[in-house]
Amino acid sequence: MQEIIERPRYLETLLSWQGKADTIKIITGIRRCGKSSMFKIFQKRLLDNGVLPSQIHSINFEDGDKRP
Repeated sequence: MQEIIERPRYLETLLSWQGKADTIKIITGIRRCGKSSMFKIFQKRLLDNGVLPSQIHSINFEDGDKRP
């Protein structure tokens, strides 16, 4: 398993958009730059701050036929 590198600036930017339901949040970047890891860090922070797991939806479009 690879070590997850903390990216506090990106995390704080994501957190600043938390609760703005009328805005879609998108993380873009080249392949293997840490987008999925950033979402894992963000999800962990949400859970640590009292967000219920049932309130977090995550879809990986590269998983083929797997659907939530």
